[in-house]
Amino acid sequence: MGFNIGDFVSRKSYNNDIIFMIKKIENNTAYLAGVNLRLCADASIDDIVSVENSNLFDDNSIISKNIEKSDIDRNKYFYIPGKILHIDGDEKYLDRCMNYYKQIGVKANGVSIVEYMISSKIKYLLNEYKPDILVITGHDSFCVKNGDLSDLSNYQNSSNFISAIKEARKYEKSQDKLIIIAGACQSNYEELIKAGANFASSPKRINIHALDPAIIASSLALSDKNQSIDLMKLLESTKYGVGGMGGIITNGTMYVGYPRWIKIQ
Repeated sequence: MGFNIGDFVSRKSYNNDIIFMIKKIENNTAYLAGVNLRLCADASIDDIVSVENSNLFDDNSIISKNIEKSDIDRNKYFYIPGKILHIDGDEKYLDRCMNYYKQIGVKANGVSIVEYMISSKIKYLLNEYKPDILVITGHDSFCVKNGDLSDLSNYQNSSNFISAIKEARKYEKSQDKLIIIAGACQSNYEELIKAGANFASSPKRINIHALDPAIIASSLALSDKNQSIDLMKLLESTKYGVGGMGGIITNGTMYVGYPRWIKIQ
């Protein structure tokens, strides 16, 4: 059968384990982006099969679960959450993350920039939005055939994420004043952390969910500025836990005040 850009497909050679959207078709090759996973891949047209486009997204269940976890007492205190700047190489993923922030109740600005251009735009964006938390994400993948986990040339976009982190650290060196969350599926976790990220993917070079960077960012935005986050609890709130995301113990970014606004008669 014929395929078109935007079709949902899976790969027969991988037992149809991941659902992708076709981003581009050239000659006999389809270039793919994960529907729920921040993974880029390619496959021959003969290797892909069509997938029904119903019930592909699991965002609502993730949003509901994380809203339920919130222990904010809105009856007594008022809160000023940290501000998020989310830069994403995938516009559709960005839209989903922005909806997540809205539902969770944090302020976020989102910008979609192709991964290799993020480093050249990031200083301008940081000056423009002055965030407390910066997310740098998109798509990535590790070439298993080459085998060397430390060789950045084996990764689709890890080097682009690293360059962007380094540029952001020229703007703000302190990891307390600017929290950076970076990476996508199978990214080089160690090098992203070394470059200056507070949180990164992927310790076990596995896939991460489209909303995982947003889960980390919103949790930090809604955590007390004077207290360190529970690192293990935070990482386990993501889809694949510590295999997909890792990081350093960090304070939250939210100011807590008392009392709430009092209506004057």
